[in-house]
Amino acid sequence: MSEFGRRIRPYVEQEILAAYQAEARGQPDVAFSHLERAHILGQTSTVEHVRVHCHMFLWGIRQRNVRESVGQLLRIVGATIGTAFGLVPKGNTGGTNVNSFKSMPIPPELAVLIEKARLSRR
Repeated sequence: MSEFGRRIRPYVEQEILAAYQAEARGQPDVAFSHLERAHILGQTSTVEHVRVHCHMFLWGIRQRNVRESVGQLLRIVGATIGTAFGLVPKGNTGGTNVNSFKSMPIPPELAVLIEKARLSRR
């Protein structure tokens, strides 16, 4: 895993945990929005990018959302190959409700965490 991947992982993990907590409270839409935030944070790390898409795939399975589940399988393959070559549209939220090649604005609070992980020396 890259240094960036190691540094961004706690922030990604925090969003994944929040997603599972929201889902346990019966808030699947809130859960998915946390997974989208995790995707934005981790999308330039191959390991984190793929990991978030796996969680999105599992969310789709639990919600019986065939479109999301199948779409995430395709995105897992794309993330595995594309991230290593820098083929990542910045800010993309990663769900099947958006074009997988579309760049999107990064929420300011996530941009701060991404920059911190890029510049941090541990």
